Amino acid sequence: MIELLSPAGSMEALRAAVQNGADAVYLGYGDFNARRNAKNFSVEELQDAVSYCHVRGVQVHLTLNILISDREMRQAAEIIRVAAGLGVDAFIVQDLGVVQLCRQVAPGVPIHASTQMSIHSLEGVLQAADMGVSRVVLARELPREEITFICRNSPVEIEAFVHGALCMCYSGQCYLSSVIGRRSGNRGQCAQPCRLPYGYGRFEETRYPLSLKDSCLIAYLSELKAMGVASLKIEGRMKRPEYVAIVTRIYRAALDGKAVTQEDLRQLEAAFSRQGFTQGYYLNEKGPDMFGVHQDLGEDRELLAAARATYERGENPRVPVKFYAMIRAGEESQLAVEDEQGRVCKTKGPVPEPSVRRELTAAELEERLKKTGGTPYYCTGVRAAIGPGLMLPAASINAMRREALDRLTALRGRVEQPHMGAYSRLAAYDGIPGEAKLTVAVRTVDQITPRLLKMNPAVLYVPLAELAAHPELQSRVGVDTELTAILPRVILDRERSKIAMLLERVHAMGIRHVLAGNLGQIRLAQQKGFAVRGDFGLNIYNSRAMHYLREQKIESQLVSFEMTLPQLRDLSKAVPVEVLVYGRLPLMLMENCVIKNRTGSCSCENPTKLVDRMGEEFPVLKDPGTCRNVLYNGKKLYILDKLSSLRGMGLWAHRLSFTTENPSEVDGVLAQYQGQAMFDPGTCTRGLYVRGVE
Repeated sequence: MIELLSPAGSMEALRAAVQNGADAVYLGYGDFNARRNAKNFSVEELQDAVSYCHVRGVQVHLTLNILISDREMRQAAEIIRVAAGLGVDAFIVQDLGVVQLCRQVAPGVPIHASTQMSIHSLEGVLQAADMGVSRVVLARELPREEITFICRNSPVEIEAFVHGALCMCYSGQCYLSSVIGRRSGNRGQCAQPCRLPYGYGRFEETRYPLSLKDSCLIAYLSELKAMGVASLKIEGRMKRPEYVAIVTRIYRAALDGKAVTQEDLRQLEAAFSRQGFTQGYYLNEKGPDMFGVHQDLGEDRELLAAARATYERGENPRVPVKFYAMIRAGEESQLAVEDEQGRVCKTKGPVPEPSVRRELTAAELEERLKKTGGTPYYCTGVRAAIGPGLMLPAASINAMRREALDRLTALRGRVEQPHMGAYSRLAAYDGIPGEAKLTVAVRTVDQITPRLLKMNPAVLYVPLAELAAHPELQSRVGVDTELTAILPRVILDRERSKIAMLLERVHAMGIRHVLAGNLGQIRLAQQKGFAVRGDFGLNIYNSRAMHYLREQKIESQLVSFEMTLPQLRDLSKAVPVEVLVYGRLPLMLMENCVIKNRTGSCSCENPTKLVDRMGEEFPVLKDPGTCRNVLYNGKKLYILDKLSSLRGMGLWAHRLSFTTENPSEVDGVLAQYQGQAMFDPGTCTRGLYVRGVE
C-alpha cells in the first residue's frame, strides 16, 4: 500500500495529520533538522508523539536532514540514541557522515536519504542503497518518466513530493541564503531569499523570477501508484495545523478512490498557494507559468474551523479490531480484542446472572461492543459464545470493552528497545604536510592562458563537454598537470548516454580523472574507469563524511565553503583536502531556465544577471554541458592575501575557480596568487570562512 506522509511541525499538526488519514508523519526533534525555526519537539513531546502515532498505526520519521559539524557529532549521536529508544521508525538524513553515525548508533532503524542529498538518478539511488539507505526521497525537479525509470530499477523504496512548496534550486545545492545572510539552508536556517523580488540588470519590484508556485499532483496519484512510488510526501512543517488537516484529508480521500472535485481544489488553494499550483516539473513543462507569489486573500474561516474540528473534537477511528466474547453460566465473563497485527488483549467481567425478563443475545452483545466511539478503534466483527438464559448488564459489557481497548492501546504504544551501538570517535588523519598545491577550474578553454599553463597547477579542471570538444588541450598541458573533467552536478537518467559517450571520448584522449559533485556521479565515473575527485556539491562538512569518501576511494575532496577556518583545521583529512580560495560562489543550481523565462527563447549561452533590492548583482550562467542555470554571487570569494592562515592545516590544494573572467583577468588573479594579492571589499568577499553560518 502506498504511504501518505504528512508534515508535523508541532503536536497539534501531528494530530491534524493523523486524524485526517496520514499513514506516516515526519517531524523534527532537537536542532539538527531542515526546519530549525519550526516548533519541533522536546523529548517528552517526541515520546508522546510516537506513542500517539503507533497506537493509531502511523509511523514517525525523524528529520536529521542538515549538515552537522564535528563538534556537534556527539550531540547528534545522543539525539539518534534517544529517538531510537523512543521508537521512531526512520531517520531522514542529508549528511553522508550522519548516515554512518546512524548506522553506528542505531543500526536497526531505517535511514531515508533526504531530498537534500540531491539524488536525481538511478545511479544516485544505487549509491545511497550501498550506504545502507532503505528509502530515497527524489529531487522535486524530476519528471514522471524519470521517476518511473528509477522506481522500476531501484532496490530500495522511492519517496516523492506531491504537494507543497518548491525550491528554485535543487535541494542541497542552494547557498544563496547562507552567503548573503549566514542563514544556511543546508543547516536548516534558510531565509527564503528566492521569494523576494529581483530584476534583470536593474531591480524591479514586480518581478519574482525565483519564486515557484507550490506543487499539486493530486490528479496523478493513481499514476504514481502504478509507477511503484512507495511514499507520497506533503511538504509543510512550517505550515499551521489547519493546512496539514486540509491537505492530508483531501489526499487521503483521493488515495482511497474518491473523485477529486473542484471544491477539493478550491480548498487546497484556500489552505495555501502561490497564485495557484503547478505540475510543471512532473509533466516536464517548465516555464514562466510555474512562478507565483503568496497573496493574502483573507481566510476561509468556515474551512479552517472545519479543519480544526477534525483533530480537536474527538477521534477519527482508524484501527480495525475484532472482539471475541464468552459468556457462560457460573463463570466470569471473558472478552478479548484483536488488532490487524494479531495482538490480543483479554479481560474478565462479572459472572452473568440468570435472565429474568430477557436473555442476552449475540446481536445485543455485538451492538454494545461496536460502540468504540472516542477511541482510535472501530469494530469489524464479533464472535461470541453465550450460554442460554443469561443476562449481563450493559454497564459491565461497556466496562469490559473499555478495559480491553485500554490494554490494547498500551500494548500498541509499547516500544521494543532496538539494538544500540556505542558512539566512537574516528581515527584522525592530519593531512598532507608542507605547502598546498595549486588547482584551477575553468569554464572555457579560452581561460587556459599561457601563464596558467606555465604555473603547472597540480590539477586543471575543465567541463566535460568543453574538454571533449578540445582534444588538443591534452598536448598543451604539461606532464605535471592532471587534466580532470568536471561532470555536470545533475545528470538525469535520460542524459546518461550522452555523458557516457563524452566520458568515453575523453578517456580515449588519456583523461583518467573526473570531478563529481553528486553521489550518482561517483558510481557512473568509476564504472567508466575514472578516478574521482569530489566537488563542493557533495556538501562535505565533517570528518565522518570524509571517512566515507575514503571508503569510496575518492582521490580528493573540495570541502564545503560553508565551513569556518577552525572547522577546516580540525577536519580529519581522510582524503586529500582541497579548499576554494578564489572564485564566484555558485549559489543556486536551477532546472528552470531564468534566461529563457525572461526572453521566451533558449538563449542561455548569453549570460545575464539578477539584481536584488540592495543593488547586488548575481550573474546567471549556463551550467556547462547542460541547459541548466547557475546563479553566482556578485562578489568573488577572495582569500589570496590570507593564504598564510591556511598553513599547517594539512591541506592538499588551494583551488582557483574562474567563471566570468576573461584571459587578462585570469592572469591578473594568477599574479595575485603568486604574491601580489590585494583584497578589494567592493568586488570581493571573505565568504563564510570567518563568519560561518547559523
